[in-house]
Amino acid sequence: MNVLIHPKSGYTRPDATLRPMRSIEYDAFARVTQRLSISWQNRKSDFPGLVQALTDNLGLWSTLAADVASPGNTLPSALRAQLFYLYEFSEIHTRRILEGSAAVDVLIDVNTAIMRGLRGQGVAT
Repeated sequence: MNVLIHPKSGYTRPDATLRPMRSIEYDAFARVTQRLSISWQNRKSDFPGLVQALTDNLGLWSTLAADVASPGNTLPSALRAQLFYLYEFSEIHTRRILEGSAAVDVLIDVNTAIMRGLRGQGVAT
């Protein structure tokens, strides 16, 4: 019997299509946020690690910004604008961190707030 196997099948997670998009987004934010935290603690001994974590965080925000800027995005326009603003803020704050005039705490707080939203927990009071 000849069975065609898709080339990507060996590289993808079998449960990937079963997971809700919010869960996938949450995991991406959780991973990058954890790396930001760890790399900040180790910044004196591993500055390239901090640069990579900041780059990855900005890449995640850039992907999110492109998605919310897309005409086909179905999120409410006010939420889309807020998310795009957070991308711009993350970009500016990342530059300040690299210049040595800021810390990662704010980026971690922003990402954590997004993760709460993705979990449906809203804003902490």
